[in-house]
Amino acid sequence: MSAQRSIADLSADLANRVESFCRQYFPDGRKQGNYWQVGDTSGAKGQSLAIRLQAQGGRKAGSWQDFATGQYGDLIDLLHERLGSVTLKETLREARSFLGESPCPAVPHAARKAERPDAASEKRIARARKLFAAGKPVLGTLAATYLQRRGITRLGPALRYHPRVFLRQGEDENAPPQKAPALLAKITDNRGQITGCARTYLDPSTGGLAAIESPKRILGQLHGHAIRFWSGTGRSDLIVGEGLENTLSVGIALPEFDLASCLTATHLGLFIPPPGIKRIWIARDNDEVGRNASMRLRNHLESLGIAGGDLVPQLDDFNDDLLAFGKDALRRSLLKAMKAQGLEIEDG
Repeated sequence: MSAQRSIADLSADLANRVESFCRQYFPDGRKQGNYWQVGDTSGAKGQSLAIRLQAQGGRKAGSWQDFATGQYGDLIDLLHERLGSVTLKETLREARSFLGESPCPAVPHAARKAERPDAASEKRIARARKLFAAGKPVLGTLAATYLQRRGITRLGPALRYHPRVFLRQGEDENAPPQKAPALLAKITDNRGQITGCARTYLDPSTGGLAAIESPKRILGQLHGHAIRFWSGTGRSDLIVGEGLENTLSVGIALPEFDLASCLTATHLGLFIPPPGIKRIWIARDNDEVGRNASMRLRNHLESLGIAGGDLVPQLDDFNDDLLAFGKDALRRSLLKAMKAQGLEIEDG
């Protein structure tokens, strides 16, 4: 998308994908006729705010009104409200990132029913959605510093930052929780619904991982789901990786590919492929655990008629490779491995 596109152009493009927009930024809302209804601009449950899904009676798709407050506008206005206290430039950047994603695919009713979590999981998912919604764009924050130190510059709307996230240490349930800065990453299902939030706690003095037990934690539901980063090219290939940094390192070298990070080797083996994907490249760690997870996922893919390929780093993981050899060398290594497994691609 050209940087010179006007705000009106961006608003019109968002309106063309208004239902996908609503499902991503207002997952607690619900479709009622020609409207997506939600409680307010923060995304709370309710019906006070109505977003028009299709043009009707001279009124444009994407127009909205909060009948409780009198607020109204287009989807750029709504996105600005949804993100909170950010600049218009940051809102437009978020809009462009969203427009690089593929539309949320249709999922059969039976599959939707099977994915419904139990009541306890619903509470954790609601907390995860609330936490991610409270985050702000990563650029210029401690989270960006952390990622840049790892050689990672590919970000996107799946990542946010919060300076004070609750943190409980030890096994004493009665101990008061502390607060610490954290990189937030939204976990979504194949419909784009948020099912969880990954928290990477950071040390404010060093910009590295916080010096605590388990600085990486998950709130909500991860089973079968992933953190997703879209290239905007609409490819039928998908790269699925273990850790967040590992997956994003591959994405730095191969920006034309869509990415899904499953966060752990266990969940890598449990990943549920989205509709329309014909081949999945498994970016695993260079160890026995990663090898076993890859084998489990490839066996599942074979049963679904989806091709699977292995991508293995030279060192322990792909972030180590990125830092040791650089982006260009990592790209050459990955493309060589892909071509050896049948991928036809022009590397300009």
